[in-house]
Amino acid sequence: MAQQKSAVLTWKGENLHFRGKLGSGYEFDVSGQSNAENGGSAMEFLLAGVAGCTAMDVVHVLRKMRQKFSGLRVEIIGDRAEEHPMVYTNVELVYVVTGKGIDATAVERAIALSQETYCSASVMFKRAGAVVKTSYRIEED
Repeated sequence: MAQQKSAVLTWKGENLHFRGKLGSGYEFDVSGQSNAENGGSAMEFLLAGVAGCTAMDVVHVLRKMRQKFSGLRVEIIGDRAEEHPMVYTNVELVYVVTGKGIDATAVERAIALSQETYCSASVMFKRAGAVVKTSYRIEED
């Protein structure tokens, strides 16, 4: 049976402000006027979902490869179409791996496995026509 996920968004009664609740119970704010006070936009949450999905994959794979990393940060920037529907057309992911003696080949392989096999969020972006580019840098502790 297919795995189901769920979310509910409830309008807060003003402007385009909503309170979201995931099936897991986590709550968050979504807003058409996104900022630190009102919450993020739905399109920003899509980017965060891709970054989170691939970050978990890369951590998992690097651990299996016995890399001694102490940190991973994934930065994501997306360009949207100018016409409606304003889909993401280009997405760039930068992986910043922190640690000692990190093998660049292992990082490249972990990113490739995530992007080609494991990260369903990235694959959905690609299937929707977005160009997804990746790069990385290794920072010594």
